[in-house]
Amino acid sequence: MAIIRFKEIEGDGEAVEVNIQEASKFLPEGGWLDILNPGEEEKNFLLKCGFHPLSVEDCFSEPVTRFYVYEGHKFVVLLGRDKDKGDLDTDFLNVFIRENHIVTVRNSEMPAIDEFEDRMRNTRSENRNLLGSEFLLYELLDEVADDWYNILEKFNERLEVIEERVLDPRNKYPDLLDHMHDIKQDLREISKSTMPLSRAIIRMMRPDSNFVSDDCKLYFEDLTDQIRGISDQVSNLSAGAGSVRDTYLNQTSMRLAESNQRLTEVISTITIIGAIILPLTLISSIFGMNVDSLRPENGTQIIDLPEIIAIMIFFSIFSIWYFRNRGWLK
Repeated sequence: MAIIRFKEIEGDGEAVEVNIQEASKFLPEGGWLDILNPGEEEKNFLLKCGFHPLSVEDCFSEPVTRFYVYEGHKFVVLLGRDKDKGDLDTDFLNVFIRENHIVTVRNSEMPAIDEFEDRMRNTRSENRNLLGSEFLLYELLDEVADDWYNILEKFNERLEVIEERVLDPRNKYPDLLDHMHDIKQDLREISKSTMPLSRAIIRMMRPDSNFVSDDCKLYFEDLTDQIRGISDQVSNLSAGAGSVRDTYLNQTSMRLAESNQRLTEVISTITIIGAIILPLTLISSIFGMNVDSLRPENGTQIIDLPEIIAIMIFFSIFSIWYFRNRGWLK
């Protein structure tokens, strides 16, 4: 079921919920009419208001981000953040603009709409009376941009936490690489949502578009700079995420290289020990324990125990000298 609310241009209080008949009465007086989850009755209401059938049809289909100047009114389609489906999900926001009022048509709850309502309720502005609906459109677009700035601030905080963890040598944190890939992917989604808005506002500013009046041009120029700032911030965060990822991969490679080096040293040490012990084992195996000093009853041993030990010591010293001379021992 559709929810219709109306808020006059000036005055305190929240937007009041009205029906179709009350909306037809209040709308010519000037202000903001918001239609959430429109149906067939609301579609007929928009047509009776004199809005172009093509623009009305866009409110009930899957349009693209654009603006158009019809005879008697202007029409804007943009993407706003859907607060019920997460930080990055978006939905279309359709805006009709006439001389003294705007009509927003949407199918989702949007943080930008809530902030726009608070702005109209709490902030008095002479420009609303002087510049009319065009200034209301500027304030609405400004809230959409501010909403994306708030999301980007969260991403900046997430990236700082990941960077601290990457540079922390004392602790190991799981899934850091996955978190960095998630941030990169989310930033790409933000770019896909904000770039159409940026292109639409830039086209609005063209002299041949006849969309922005000279009185409001200064405000829309400021809005253009703000949207460009969002694009720059997305690029900076994406570059920062890439830099942190490269740092993490370099550290991982260095730790792996250090581990391989230690393993190589251990294997080399074991190999050298084995090379030293091998001839000693061979000597002891040949002569065995049948030496005159241990078994005097035989009396047939060619060399005695002292000579065998001397030979073993000689081979040990020779092996150590040889390995050190080749640089295998430090």
